[in-house]
Amino acid sequence: MITTGNPASVLGRWLNTNRESRGIAECVIAQENDGITVRIIGADKEPWPIAKARVLANLEEEAEQRTIALLQTFNLGFMTAETHIRVNKGVLVIVLYVTFTDDSGRSNYLNREFFYRHE
Repeated sequence: MITTGNPASVLGRWLNTNRESRGIAECVIAQENDGITVRIIGADKEPWPIAKARVLANLEEEAEQRTIALLQTFNLGFMTAETHIRVNKGVLVIVLYVTFTDDSGRSNYLNREFFYRHE
């Protein structure tokens, strides 16, 4: 349930500003009857499972407008990805925390990517 802020600033289809990204290519954020959902398409064009977002108040208010931030966790089997999403000056920012769960020995990592709204 949204208790503060306007979700309109984060809703829609967002494309990565870096076409060469090896992480997230696209993010679709939608308002559903029971909350907000997030769908991510990886750079490999594979969709991640749709996740229901936890809605947070965004304390970094832009131009004195009350807005929201989103938190979601995606389980991809071989890794868990936690994303923190917010809009800053019209740009969607996704901070991605990846933990590998497949005993591959790969290092867990943090990444931040930027997205523009696709009209």
